[in-house]
Amino acid sequence: MTRTGPPGRGEGQGPGDGGDAGRPDASGGGPDGTSRGSGDVAVESADGHGGRRSRWFRWRILALGLGAQTASCAFLFGIPFLVPAMQRAENLTLSQAGTVVVAPSIGLLLTLILWGAAADRYGERLVMALGLGASGLLLLVAGLTGPSLPALFALLVAAGACTASVNAASGRVVMGWFSAAERGVAMGIRQTAQPLGVGVAALALPLLAEHAGYRGAMLLPAALALTVALLVAWFVVDPPRPESDGDGGSPHRDRSPYRGTTLWRVHGSSALLVVPQFAVSAFAPVYLVTMHDWSALAAGAFLAVLQGLGALGRLAAGYWSDRVRSRLRPMRTLAVASALVMLLLAGGDATWSWLAVGALTLAAVITVSDNGLGFTASAELAGISWAGRAMGVQNTTQNLAAVLTPPLLGLVIGDTRYALAFCVAALFPVLAVWLTPVRSERW
Repeated sequence: MTRTGPPGRGEGQGPGDGGDAGRPDASGGGPDGTSRGSGDVAVESADGHGGRRSRWFRWRILALGLGAQTASCAFLFGIPFLVPAMQRAENLTLSQAGTVVVAPSIGLLLTLILWGAAADRYGERLVMALGLGASGLLLLVAGLTGPSLPALFALLVAAGACTASVNAASGRVVMGWFSAAERGVAMGIRQTAQPLGVGVAALALPLLAEHAGYRGAMLLPAALALTVALLVAWFVVDPPRPESDGDGGSPHRDRSPYRGTTLWRVHGSSALLVVPQFAVSAFAPVYLVTMHDWSALAAGAFLAVLQGLGALGRLAAGYWSDRVRSRLRPMRTLAVASALVMLLLAGGDATWSWLAVGALTLAAVITVSDNGLGFTASAELAGISWAGRAMGVQNTTQNLAAVLTPPLLGLVIGDTRYALAFCVAALFPVLAVWLTPVRSERW
């Protein structure tokens, strides 16, 4: 059974729900098939009826969503940290180890939209708990049984497919319990799960692999996933669902928001903005080491600091979008800034080292700051009945762009053509400026 929030004051309150958290607004279609406004997707703020308890309740849900996404990211982005130990233990080439590393992403891409549809249909609590729990069990098997490499690859694909449940459902549950005026900050906090997960993996997995082998190190993401799955199953409360039909049947289903072009344009512009982000994140370490003579240790420490600054950038962008009552206007402005900073980085590469490093610092913050805006806009424009699927599609398009960017841009770079590659990366946010459907957003 799906545990949902209270239907309203006077209609009863579930134990521990934190009081009335509002209701979904009536949904109505816009001229292109999208919802009329951001209020359609989520409940009203809990502040009005639950007092202090309601406010804490929403933040508890946000903390659980953040924890679920962090556990997922520790696995998805943590496997690369096990490559050296994997190569030593299995005598693998870098290419062979890379094939194992990409396995979770394959599973993720295959199931994101399906998990989003499941969240729309059955609720976020069930989807997150099942997906994370299954992912943890599969990683437990991988860590304890010593499977062959083909079997390990299959287990990691399956674990990636299961952990994909969190990407759509954790965002959807956060969206559902925060009002439009707070949602940008809430989703910005949720988006910090990626640097948090990467940080946990970077600090713990190499050390564990050194003492317990790479298979033993996989027990950490397994334990995280299982622990958070239990917390989600026990404490998460699904936001109110759409009203049922008058005859007591299934909830009313809005017509597909994908009949129009607005959501497709949001997904497309978000995917375009991933290109400069991964141009920086994928090539910054080798760029600093080979072109600026940094040590690998210094480059790693510098990039760890930039991860933290990038998390702050996501929070600032979310706060900005709440204040101006728009997700897409700040997203378009950040696209302009992203194009400019990539050109500045190209200029620094061709001229002065200090300029290149300064531009790289700015690029590492600016190019990730729009992430939460695209997710929030997708769900708001889709409406509550389609939010999970919309976030699944959003995640799929962005992950496809992330997978394709490093190898294709690597062909442009060759040995030393970084300035050219940064200029090429600057073209994509320029296209995103044109594609972002600012005028279709209504509050």
